[in-house]
Amino acid sequence: MSRRVVVTGIGLVSALGIGTEVTWAGLLRGCSGVDRVTKFDITGYAAQIAAEVKGFDPLAFIEKKDIKKMDLFIQYAIAASQFAMDDSKLAITPANAADIGVFIGSGIGGFITIEREHSALLNGGPRKVSPFFIPSAIINLAAGQVSIRFGAKGPNLATCTACSASAHALGESYEIIKRGDADAMIAGGSEAAITPMSLGGFGQLRALSTRNDEPARASRPFDRDRDGFIIGEGAGVLILEELEHARQRGATIYAEMIGYGSSADAYHMTAPSEDGDGAQRAMAMAVRKGGVAPNEVDYINAHGTSTPYNDKLETLAIKNCFGEHAGKLAISSTKSMTGHLLGGAGGLEAGITALAVYHDEVPPTINLDHPDPECDLDYVPHTSRKQPIRCALSNSFGFGGTNAALLFRKFEA
Repeated sequence: MSRRVVVTGIGLVSALGIGTEVTWAGLLRGCSGVDRVTKFDITGYAAQIAAEVKGFDPLAFIEKKDIKKMDLFIQYAIAASQFAMDDSKLAITPANAADIGVFIGSGIGGFITIEREHSALLNGGPRKVSPFFIPSAIINLAAGQVSIRFGAKGPNLATCTACSASAHALGESYEIIKRGDADAMIAGGSEAAITPMSLGGFGQLRALSTRNDEPARASRPFDRDRDGFIIGEGAGVLILEELEHARQRGATIYAEMIGYGSSADAYHMTAPSEDGDGAQRAMAMAVRKGGVAPNEVDYINAHGTSTPYNDKLETLAIKNCFGEHAGKLAISSTKSMTGHLLGGAGGLEAGITALAVYHDEVPPTINLDHPDPECDLDYVPHTSRKQPIRCALSNSFGFGGTNAALLFRKFEA
């Protein structure tokens, strides 16, 4: 009998708030977390806005002596994992520790630490480089530190697949549980890449919105006036669990994860393929593996970056995947409110998608004032919508043409 995988805990840290409830409430109200950058002097930058996490206190989650050992992306991952574990009420003991793993992705990792320590090297020489530099910055230490914190001794892994990283982490965690290599996984992603080099680098790619005078209106997926994405930060971590394991301990079940698709465009280092082929195949694979008909999918949390190419090509991919049913789908881009968490986006948005399925409510796409004629589907503009959701997809696509799609279904015993 095939092992079923369910979501029993959700932990979110975003520009809308620190915690799952406050983030979800902000999404349903259509709030924007985008504002002018406060982390460093933005003089001379073309893009001067971002979706920063406000008021984060690492002491609420981490002992003071350990904070200096962790880049902010690791701190966010620990916070989101704590929220998810508290929500799930999953207890890790010596008896079950080897059956519970951690899989947390990031697109960039410790960018803040890398920039800081590079400056220390240039200004003071090698002796000024922190001994904690390497373990603070490398991507797998988010998963490593989370496993240490909770005593999870099962599979411990990290993905670095650009903006698909945490969606891949969740998809691969789903496969790990299905094949019996773990009974539960603490899985998702984290990113803290609002830094001078990041803002400068993405700016030089002309990928960022420069609507600096209207920060809250700058992220506008599927709108004809969109001019680029907004860098966001934060984390999204889910507790994925084998169904019987969850049932035996009386866990709350938000949704069942039933499908995972991944693909490559094999086309361009930053641009999606012009026919939307890779995205379409990832979605189709998730639906096929989920064993449902395309018309059973009611909602898609789109990748929806607010860049000219992504939005129209994702729209095309959805049409090619779902045919006539595409026009009946509710689709929204929550990046319109949270910004784009890069490698953390898939974790945050998978959590949002599971909550949408659980509550039968679709978060909106804000700032969709003038729909692009090439983006002509139902993107749930401005206001959240109560509706039944049987199945929902969460899409994540990344530089290098790497794609992931996760399929969730309303749980039925």
